[in-house]
Amino acid sequence: MAEAASVHLRLLPWREAELRVMPLRIAVFVGEQGVPPEMELDEHDPQSLHAVCETDDGRVIGTGRLLPDGHIGRLAVARDWRGRGVGGRILEALVAEAGRRDLPEAVLHAQAHAQDFYRRHGFEPDGPLFDEAGIAHRLMRRPLLRLV
Repeated sequence: MAEAASVHLRLLPWREAELRVMPLRIAVFVGEQGVPPEMELDEHDPQSLHAVCETDDGRVIGTGRLLPDGHIGRLAVARDWRGRGVGGRILEALVAEAGRRDLPEAVLHAQAHAQDFYRRHGFEPDGPLFDEAGIAHRLMRRPLLRLV
């Protein structure tokens, strides 16, 4: 298996990302996690910036999105690439973009089992667990450094 150094990350508008990222999102969220297919594609995709992480041969191994308000979501990594830094790389790229947009914070709904991953990237829990698509989530926030 290739190393993470052979992974390329781009931030793309939905019209360029959709065909690349949807097979992975469907595999992870619908196939693995049981999210209803009709919930996976939503009205936020066209207005979001999408991270597309690909191998040298063009295989999409990770994705995520940043909404205009600083909300990060749809972070997914191919099963055989998990635990190798791909998710962190995507998350940090989206947080950096939120900072470039001068947003005060990045916000996300973390699946309960992934909270430690987000904590390692500077996110702190805010509030109780809640259900989203049949999966326990918690709101998490990361303040962004603002240059004056």
